[in-house]
Amino acid sequence: MSQSVQGFSADLDAAGTTPVIEVSVVLPCLNERETVGICVSKAIATLEAAGLRGEVIVADNGSTDGSTEIARSAGAKLVHVEQRGYGNALKGGIQAARGVYVVMADSDDSYDFGHIPRFIEQLRNSSDLVMGNRFRGGIHKGAMPLLHRYLGNPVLTALGRLFFHSPCQDFHCGLRAFRKDSYERMDIRSTGMEFASEMVVKASLLRMNVSEVPTTLSPDGRSHPPHLRTWHDGWRHLRFLLMYSPRWLFLYPGIASILLGLAVCFWLLPGPRRIGDVIFDVHTLAYAFGSMLVGFQLLAFAVFTKVFAVTEGLLPEDPRLNRLFEYIKLETGLIVGALLVVLGIAGSVFALSTWARTSFGIMNSESLLRIVMPSVFALTLGAQVIFSSFFLSILGLRRR
Repeated sequence: MSQSVQGFSADLDAAGTTPVIEVSVVLPCLNERETVGICVSKAIATLEAAGLRGEVIVADNGSTDGSTEIARSAGAKLVHVEQRGYGNALKGGIQAARGVYVVMADSDDSYDFGHIPRFIEQLRNSSDLVMGNRFRGGIHKGAMPLLHRYLGNPVLTALGRLFFHSPCQDFHCGLRAFRKDSYERMDIRSTGMEFASEMVVKASLLRMNVSEVPTTLSPDGRSHPPHLRTWHDGWRHLRFLLMYSPRWLFLYPGIASILLGLAVCFWLLPGPRRIGDVIFDVHTLAYAFGSMLVGFQLLAFAVFTKVFAVTEGLLPEDPRLNRLFEYIKLETGLIVGALLVVLGIAGSVFALSTWARTSFGIMNSESLLRIVMPSVFALTLGAQVIFSSFFLSILGLRRR
């Protein structure tokens, strides 16, 4: 028998009933005939040996090599997921899972299913998400490419820990377990390889209880190359981490750009400066004003992105943002922008009058530029503040 679950079809047991299940092991599969049966058998054997009432679900993503028949004959329940992608396959399998706890693992026979009880123990001890740590458990020779082991995984994990204060030291371990109700709170949107990263990020942002247990990684048992594409999928993971952290993508670079530009402006506005044989003058000053404009734009993007992400449910509510909007309103932005525009116009009029005193003839261009550049900066920044305030107000319509 089979049932339809929001676009997915899943096997029921012979009686057509839904028994009480504690653990669901979910294995995504795409043409894994060499190993999927082995993984299913090992998972079932582990559940039985540990006395865990469970099920093994193979989420097939369009296999054409007989993987589904092998998985079924080994004792797995099948979920057919039409939309391609690692994340889509796991979503379909997890959605059909009946267990209180869900264990996900790759179906390439690289993970030790005998470690499942370690994960369940942590979940029973109030963890929401339990990550495997291959660097603590052991990586067998040939199991992980050197580029992944010494560059990809450490760098992406370090960025994830920095951006989201995650306790995980192995962001991309494919063997992990979680409470199904905690998973539903995460509301994961990724459909590809970023699914694994989003799970850790969302758990950290939602302040869930995240723990780790050591596990091992062995060379997979397949004869065909892995589905993972080193540079392509590495970039997608990095891109995801940046997009989910407006602070590190926009806010901190924006603050740095403004402070740098401001420091150079204060240094050069009184007149040229010499360092050794090099003279810095209005040409450098122009770049300083440009740096401050770019910095403001980055700050605006940080706020825009945060508001959009919270509104769409991509990021959790941020009380600091709500407090900020108690003081920063559309009218506030319009007033500040208008004042900047007025200052820019006043500076421009003063520069024009200064030029007029020479009958609009030749004059010291460096002196005039020290009036013109701040004026142009104020006009430009004022316009940006006004229109950014309108855009931010539009983004906030749905929230209100």
